[in-house]
Amino acid sequence: MRMLLLLGPVLALLPLAGCVSVRPYSEIRRTVPESQFLQLGDQLVHVEQRGQGEPVVLLHGFGGSTYAWRKVIPTLAQSYRVIAIDLNGFGYTERPRDFASYTREGQEALVLGVMDELGIGKAHIMGHSYGGGLTLFLASRHPERLLSIVLVDSSAPTYANDRRSRIASVKPLAWLGLRYLLRPSSVRKSLTASFYDPSLVTPELVQEYYDRLRVEGVMDAFYGLTAPVKTPQPAVKLEEIKLPTLVVWGKNDTLVSVEAGTWAAAQLQAELVVFDQTGHVPMEERPDELLAAVLPFLKRQKG
Repeated sequence: MRMLLLLGPVLALLPLAGCVSVRPYSEIRRTVPESQFLQLGDQLVHVEQRGQGEPVVLLHGFGGSTYAWRKVIPTLAQSYRVIAIDLNGFGYTERPRDFASYTREGQEALVLGVMDELGIGKAHIMGHSYGGGLTLFLASRHPERLLSIVLVDSSAPTYANDRRSRIASVKPLAWLGLRYLLRPSSVRKSLTASFYDPSLVTPELVQEYYDRLRVEGVMDAFYGLTAPVKTPQPAVKLEEIKLPTLVVWGKNDTLVSVEAGTWAAAQLQAELVVFDQTGHVPMEERPDELLAAVLPFLKRQKG
């Protein structure tokens, strides 16, 4: 009864929050080339591949997709086999209904599943923000599958769990939150906070990010990514990761400070490169500078 009383005002507000405009997955299948999908069990996973050579796997940030890497993929692909993956809940990957797919372990299984399906035993992995935290999680549990790691304004490996909330476990509240967040204006606000130069956040950019979020199954994804995880979560000790590591950061990142990046680089005994006048998304704002740091690092790890 108490829960009903608490939820009453929330339920009353739902009609006022507006409808979420969702793209049917059948539309995605019609508009995205068939060659960009991998069948993993019952799920279709969106993967962009280009180039030949040692594999480099790209993992995007929270709210991002393979689209975030579009400015660096062509140059990387001149020397490497590039595999950009849409993680569970993002981009054009089919949204699973089960909660476990959206945990760190679920995302880990997705990445390793893609590598296995493509016949990739070991790869360099470059992760941005949420994808960086996942990269560290992978490095701590499966170092034998990684050649090296590149962290781009990375979150902590605990971020995927730290951002969860008990409020999100109440589905009417989660639905209300999603209705507020899944709007072009909210996407624009999030992108603007990520850029040093807000003029780069164009209507076209906002639409591209927005369209890759509002995909059928988005409620399952939102719940899976934000509701609490009930099982104990394994710790990740950065100082115990012994892989060759490059850490790159935007000096003006207001979401994850450059001080956090400097600390992480010290714990990992990693190389550190900091870009001036750059926010949380160097691959969007400074793609050429990012490539100038990443390509020599990857070349040093060859063989």
